Amino acid sequence: MLKYPFKEIESKWQKIWEETGLYKTNENPRKKFYMLEMFAYTSGDIHMGHFRNYAIGDVIARYKMMQGYDILHPIGWDAFGLPAEEAAITRSLDPEKWTLGCIEVSRNTLKKMGISYDWNREVITCLPNYYKWTQWVFLKLFERGLAYQGESLVNWCPGCKTVLANEQVEQGTCWRCHSQVTKKTLKQWFFKITEYAERLLKSLDRLTGWPENVKTMQKNWIGKSIGTEIDFSMEKTGKLLSVFTTRPDTIYGVTFIAIAPENPLAKKIVEGTRYEKEVLKYIEKSILKTEIERVSTVTEKDGIFTGEYAINPLSRERVQLWVVDYVLASYGTGVVMGVPGHDQRDFEFARRYDIPIKVVIQPPGQNLDPSEMKEAYTEPGTMVNSGSFDGIPSEIGIKRVTDYVIEKGRGREKVNYKLRDWLISRQRYWGAPIPIIHCEKCGIVSVPEKDLPVLLPKGNIDFIPKGRSPLADVKEFTETKCSKCQDMAQRDPDTMDTFVCSSWYFLRYTDAHNDCEPFSKDKVKKWFPIDLYIGGVEHACGHLLYFRFITKVLFDAGYLPIDEPTFNLFNHGMVLDKNGEVMSKSKGNLISPVELMENNGVDASRLAMFFFAPSEREIIWNEESTTGTTRFINRIYNLVQNIKEYPLTQETQLPKTSELNEEQIRLCRKLNKYIKYIEQDIVALQFNTIIAKLMDILTDLEKIELNNSFGRYCLVNFIKLLALFAPHLGEELWQKMEFGESIFKSSWPVCDESVLKEEEITYIVEVNGKVRGRVSVPAETGEEEVKKKTMENEKVKGYLAGKEIKKAIFVPKKLVNFVVG
Repeated sequence: MLKYPFKEIESKWQKIWEETGLYKTNENPRKKFYMLEMFAYTSGDIHMGHFRNYAIGDVIARYKMMQGYDILHPIGWDAFGLPAEEAAITRSLDPEKWTLGCIEVSRNTLKKMGISYDWNREVITCLPNYYKWTQWVFLKLFERGLAYQGESLVNWCPGCKTVLANEQVEQGTCWRCHSQVTKKTLKQWFFKITEYAERLLKSLDRLTGWPENVKTMQKNWIGKSIGTEIDFSMEKTGKLLSVFTTRPDTIYGVTFIAIAPENPLAKKIVEGTRYEKEVLKYIEKSILKTEIERVSTVTEKDGIFTGEYAINPLSRERVQLWVVDYVLASYGTGVVMGVPGHDQRDFEFARRYDIPIKVVIQPPGQNLDPSEMKEAYTEPGTMVNSGSFDGIPSEIGIKRVTDYVIEKGRGREKVNYKLRDWLISRQRYWGAPIPIIHCEKCGIVSVPEKDLPVLLPKGNIDFIPKGRSPLADVKEFTETKCSKCQDMAQRDPDTMDTFVCSSWYFLRYTDAHNDCEPFSKDKVKKWFPIDLYIGGVEHACGHLLYFRFITKVLFDAGYLPIDEPTFNLFNHGMVLDKNGEVMSKSKGNLISPVELMENNGVDASRLAMFFFAPSEREIIWNEESTTGTTRFINRIYNLVQNIKEYPLTQETQLPKTSELNEEQIRLCRKLNKYIKYIEQDIVALQFNTIIAKLMDILTDLEKIELNNSFGRYCLVNFIKLLALFAPHLGEELWQKMEFGESIFKSSWPVCDESVLKEEEITYIVEVNGKVRGRVSVPAETGEEEVKKKTMENEKVKGYLAGKEIKKAIFVPKKLVNFVVG
């Protein structure tokens, strides 16, 4: 057996593909397909997760190409941000030098993989010709009132010395360096994503091709709550205190009001009182805790009494005011009703601090006694101890109480969202500068579009983070003229979160070399939306939310034809090491695709990756798996080498079945069934089952004569099916068979449904040895089904009626004899 020379063949075809422009995008697509995998972050070379992600997308791109689609299949680099900057600082390098070096290495690896990318559309987010337009996106939001600067308590990473968005805090730690995140009050830039909360939520129903778990994660992150805002009044001042609740039916059970430590009211109501010192100390301690700690159901509930009271607008009772750490300022008004009888957190808090507990909802057939309760009753029931609302079912009481407080002018219906505005300021160097000027006379002024890009300064820059942006110390950058009054002013020193760069990159691919605008409306209309987007589920509440938001903003501004970037999303499974751990540089367990491809070839490595498991499942990588796929490739290569006469045309017409023997008919049926099933599996991205089918077909091909019309028909279809998964080998075999242009310019195999119509067999039906009828059934019908069909035959029924069938003699493909008595 000849050994498949993968190095020679793979480099040969990669060169030919590049020279012939096989993957170059048609500027005027007739039937378009926009295939996109999430682009790579430039923290080093391509890893096995990338290898899997990009190989999956490559299969779909080639499949659509063979179906006659014009393909947009681009690639680029997410190049700004903390990881690249930290890596550069560690190596005492300029971040740009480090990043562009990583891109060069990764680009070479990707090209070695032979992925069907149009490299002419490559984008690099850290280059001025890209971040000029990231700044343009910022200005569009600023113009529409969706970008604003505000002082707020923010997530602060002491390790990276920068602010983090909520989505970048994982279990209370920094997503990048895993330092414990603290809180800090800073003036920051935000995008008003909350303005789009309802639209982001509602349009999830239109994303029929998204995994349900991703849609659920986004729904939970947006966190819509429909409830009532009720105005309590401060006992001393009479000032109103608005409280949000989803359970207005429990209003008579309020025995305390809980205020979030971050809420300015917490400090204001104790100002000048004897409680001030202790409350302020408690506030400082509480805001240092992570949200995970504060809302945890296992930690003891904590708080401090302010010494102040409010008046319940319905019961007119005095209610204690507490500052409580399990209440978050981001929920509702940051002030909630404490109803210990009917909320478990409130119940535990009241027990700890000896706050009264009232029962105002009784369960069916019971009479709860607060003194004997072991936990809060949180289910529906009947309202009690609730004045004129007594006896009303609590579900109805929610509406009745809401209507009442609205009528009395003490409340209103309210919808709240857990989603917070997107914090985009970063106190780091390596990012797109925020295109804003601060002028003493004019205030906050945007940089005119004609002056973009605001260039990131280069040269002798101190990148080491100090808790403020390094750009603040670069006088040549910060000192500028106000674009309105021309007086001296200051540039904003912060840079943008790298997620801003990735929130619109998919649009730039449609018009990657446009110097006058980020993309032309005509070009984006030709390709938008993305037909299939592939990436990891870890981006569900970050990138996948942000790029939907920016798409909606640009749609509203008239730049896009639709307001969703993609209706089809696929989450690939992660690639784990042999111990089942996620591969990472910090663990030192990364496996390089370069080494894998050098040792086994691209196609064998792809086949092994596909064969492991369905594409959405995690896999534990084992390089030994390439042994089987290498053997498979060698068998295919030798099969074609041994053909003595190559066909000169792409003849795939099925010979007449009358010209085929029984074994050929069987193989013909199997091949056409597999063509049908493989197409279904491609659409479902279940590549492991396809590889198994290809291996099965190969075994059959090795047993038949290939130097005839039937052998040619089988082999041509097999190679076409194979080429999606082993493209270099597919092209090589296609050339060996002298078919001329690329196999990917040929048509995709079509299942011949006529072949799948199984021939029928006619059974003679006897009753006690005498012929009583004939029944025709499909050839592959099983014994029990044949018996059932014959018993249902109208002629046979009469001879069986009222008689006991003692025995049924079955002769395959010939006869059924019923012995009756």
